[in-house]
Amino acid sequence: MNFVFLSLQRIYTDRESTSTSLAKELSKHHQVLYVNPAIDRKTSLSGNTDIYTKQAIEKIKQNEPSLSHPSENMWVLNPTCILESINWIPLTAIFSIFNKVNNRRLAKEIRKAVAELKFDNFILVNDKDIFRSFYLKELLTPKQYIYLDRDYTIGFGYWKRHGVTLEPKLMAKSDAVICNSLDFTRNALVHNPNSYYIGNGVDLALFNNATSWQSPKKFDEIPKPIIGYVGAILSSRLDIDLIVKTAEAKPDWSIVMIGGEDEEFAQSKLHSLPNVFFLGKIHKEEIPPYMKYFDVCTNPQVVNEITIGNFPLKIIEYLALGRPVVAITTNTMTEVFSEFTYLAENPTEYIQKIEQALEEDTTENQLARVKFAETFSWENIASHVVQIIENLQIKK
Repeated sequence: MNFVFLSLQRIYTDRESTSTSLAKELSKHHQVLYVNPAIDRKTSLSGNTDIYTKQAIEKIKQNEPSLSHPSENMWVLNPTCILESINWIPLTAIFSIFNKVNNRRLAKEIRKAVAELKFDNFILVNDKDIFRSFYLKELLTPKQYIYLDRDYTIGFGYWKRHGVTLEPKLMAKSDAVICNSLDFTRNALVHNPNSYYIGNGVDLALFNNATSWQSPKKFDEIPKPIIGYVGAILSSRLDIDLIVKTAEAKPDWSIVMIGGEDEEFAQSKLHSLPNVFFLGKIHKEEIPPYMKYFDVCTNPQVVNEITIGNFPLKIIEYLALGRPVVAITTNTMTEVFSEFTYLAENPTEYIQKIEQALEEDTTENQLARVKFAETFSWENIASHVVQIIENLQIKK
């Protein structure tokens, strides 16, 4: 098969997403064109962007070729078109007029790349690009148009204004919707009967429990037990008060937070507590040793519309390394992970579950976690996606 991926996430960065991992896995047996996010005019003029976006802008300025071939069966398109920054427009009907212009600009570049690669028939996979890819089914006429729902983006301000109206319409006109959580699948089925749960995957080569690592040097002066978290440290997703109460109730525990933090976390009481350690962002390739030497891995989520149905990839990564996991109860945690994790409803339970996890971390339990995590290989996820596509073709 020929696949074209459109995503909010660039494919070669310091982190992975469902779309980047799925595209890489599919490229082992199929041809894949991955379209990195196009640059909008506001971003092109702003210096406040990440290093990967800055590199993309510089490539446009230097007139570098937009199409690259980093590995067998994998091509990457870095669009050179600048899209207009239109999200400020208050009325969705007017926004949609200008949005179609943006879609046409992007479609023109994709059409050229597809022709160069001789992708006569291709499956277009849209990973949450609600706006810039809204009209691409009509403009590119792919063999199948698949919408990938893997995060509750419309819970955020930027996407809420027009996404609440447009995402259901996008789901409805897609040939299928594939979802990485059961909650997202239930929601998608309201708009499209061809909606399927695929779960999420883990890089089992990277998060390999059989690998021998030395304890990270940053842990040399951090007392055990280490109660750790890895991921984006955002107040929209994590419960600051829960972490504060845990650190204060257990001064002999070291609470280690790894990841970039937002302003609310940076200004929180956590930075004044002697047993809380913020280690900053660490490249994905260097993360496994940190997780491996956590005594307990955690996901102290705040429960809201953004997190209640999300599938947290970090949970599988923790389990793949055999680590005990404590998390706040959400729908996905209950439906998918309850047998292999410790779930809590409130701070008191959260602390009790960490205590229990420390006591019950046996070799037998570690091996059971690893075996469970292995069922979430990207090979399994990609095979499921291909089967869904083949079944759709049979239906047609």
